[in-house]
Amino acid sequence: MTEFELIRTFFARQPVSRADVAAGIGDDAALLRPPAGQLLAVTSDLLVSGVHFLSDVDPHSLGHKALAVNLSDLAAMGAEPAWFLLNLALPEVDAPWLERFCAGMFDLARAYNVQLVGGDTSRGPLVIGIEAHGFVPEVAALRRSGARAGDRIYVTGTLGDAAVALRHRLGKQRLSGDDFAAVVERLDRPVPRVHEGVALRGLAHSAIDISDGLVADLGHILEQSQVGARIFLDKIPLSPVCQAHVGKSGWEAPLAMGDDYELCFTVPPKNTEALEKLQFACGLHCIGEIEAEPGLRIVDESGKPYHSTFTGHDHFAESKQGDT
Repeated sequence: MTEFELIRTFFARQPVSRADVAAGIGDDAALLRPPAGQLLAVTSDLLVSGVHFLSDVDPHSLGHKALAVNLSDLAAMGAEPAWFLLNLALPEVDAPWLERFCAGMFDLARAYNVQLVGGDTSRGPLVIGIEAHGFVPEVAALRRSGARAGDRIYVTGTLGDAAVALRHRLGKQRLSGDDFAAVVERLDRPVPRVHEGVALRGLAHSAIDISDGLVADLGHILEQSQVGARIFLDKIPLSPVCQAHVGKSGWEAPLAMGDDYELCFTVPPKNTEALEKLQFACGLHCIGEIEAEPGLRIVDESGKPYHSTFTGHDHFAESKQGDT
């Protein structure tokens, strides 16, 4: 199969066709119509075999996750997804693998009305690069730099499940079959909080998605906003499986291992009542408060300072305790 046959067979036919795409796959470049009065939010993520996923991962789940992590970035900006580009390096053309990969990717694209408008393919070690685009009103874009002292800190969903599932898959701990089944979808098929991000427009001062761990990603908000924060361990939302893991192995999974793809955001007190009326299906939890004094302070259930030795995922950091 030639490169162009591969594109026609697996990517040109897709379930989403948007009116704002004048020309998509098949030309030298896509022709797109951004709506008037909207900012274009652009993000990209690279997934490398052996670094971001195991070589024997289910291709359907991989297709889903490759797009989901980009949609999660758009959600953190309060942006509504519209288009994406796919750059794919393959060691060989494996038709059954590609069919499963595309099914996972396009199932998610259909759910959020996101159209594939171009990209590139090449032979090489398996690498997936996606660039996603979305729209957000100029005055409503959420950024990391907007947190203010007195803001309440919230997270959606629960934290640590993906990390616990990964530790099981790597043989670093053992879960029962039921417990692994309860958390593995959080690792393989994260749900981007797009609807929640859009709903935060006009309510939140700042936001970020939790991809590298709560400590690291909240730290980005603190650095960009030039503020500090206090969070409470007993307020961090955990599933029953992760709660049991924390009781045995400590707080590394929910604090630092990442892959949660939940939103962390700050809201001024005047907006908390309106926020909590939204009743997000995934759950909404206040875990602390922004403070003027720089730095992140973590307090345990007895009120004592908790000192974490884990700082979150960093591709280029030297190996340290907690690396996966």
